[in-house]
Amino acid sequence: MGDSRWSKIRLYVGAFCLAMLATIVLATTYKTVFEPQIVATTAVGAAAIATDGDSATATTNAAELPPAESPPVVENGFIYAADQSTPAFRPPERVALADPSNYGERFTVDANGNPLNQDYIAVLHETVWSADSAINTFQRHNPQDEDQSSYHTIIDRDGTVIYIVPPEKRAFGAGNSVFDGPNGPETALTNPNFPPSVNNFAYHISLVTPSDGQNNAPNHSGYTDTQYQSLAWLIAQTTIPEERIVTHAAVDRSETRQDPRSFNWPHFLEYLNQYPSRQA
Repeated sequence: MGDSRWSKIRLYVGAFCLAMLATIVLATTYKTVFEPQIVATTAVGAAAIATDGDSATATTNAAELPPAESPPVVENGFIYAADQSTPAFRPPERVALADPSNYGERFTVDANGNPLNQDYIAVLHETVWSADSAINTFQRHNPQDEDQSSYHTIIDRDGTVIYIVPPEKRAFGAGNSVFDGPNGPETALTNPNFPPSVNNFAYHISLVTPSDGQNNAPNHSGYTDTQYQSLAWLIAQTTIPEERIVTHAAVDRSETRQDPRSFNWPHFLEYLNQYPSRQA
């Protein structure tokens, strides 16, 4: 009887140790994949999330992101380890990965075989509904191209930064879209069955909408101060210049998107320009 009791105790202790080991391995894997590279729709309900249907397999040309201890690396104007000495702000963070059907590789050539080498842009969105509602949509397996959607990152009302799609992957955050930048119109046709979009060179960031914005009105009460701080912190991790930060409404060509509504550009830029990497 005593031997049986001790056998059970040893079994429980062994199972506990295995569970702890698995937790440590998973945490280490997350930090290896995400932490060094931390940078970064509106109709009602699910229609608030745009899709582009360009999820066909492709060869990636995304930048290899350096570990935190490496010197800054700039490739295609994307992510690097920015100087975070000012201001002393770090938002809460968590990971809620999208289903792999809702994102893909970044293409090196378009549907006609032409090279794709645009610098990155940051596209700002809003969720309309809650963060959990958006995450549930992105974690649903969607085999049909037209149903696929995602952002790279969501910023919740309390400022929590939620990582949805790894930044080197192509999120499906904008459908028919063009970026009108200093170099003229920029877009990429990656699936001949759908209009061209900016997804191949976009980093999609979505702000969680206030409760009074869960509708299709042209404006709402706006975003929290902490959301603006977290957004500035996130973009300060990148080399995406200010002139390549844009709203979903500005790149949309379907004439159906107006997000992020009630976005306070001066307030956001005030926070962004406090970072040494963003000062002239």
